[in-house]
Amino acid sequence: MKLLKYIFFRDTENLNELTVADRVEIFTYILAGSSVFTKELLDQILSDYSVNDLEALELKDGKEK
Repeated sequence: MKLLKYIFFRDTENLNELTVADRVEIFTYILAGSSVFTKELLDQILSDYSVNDLEALELKDGKEK
């Protein structure tokens, strides 16, 4: 991926040039680790993208809270 795409990712024109694969790569690269993934974050992502057929569940000791 071109470095330019990383630098100007907030620029709508350049953002529109990113492929789906580029976007997935950036998303996975930016996240710091497993502590970033929370139910709230996943719920917000699902809501932002109008994904209605998936649900994030929070587990504690392998059981739903």
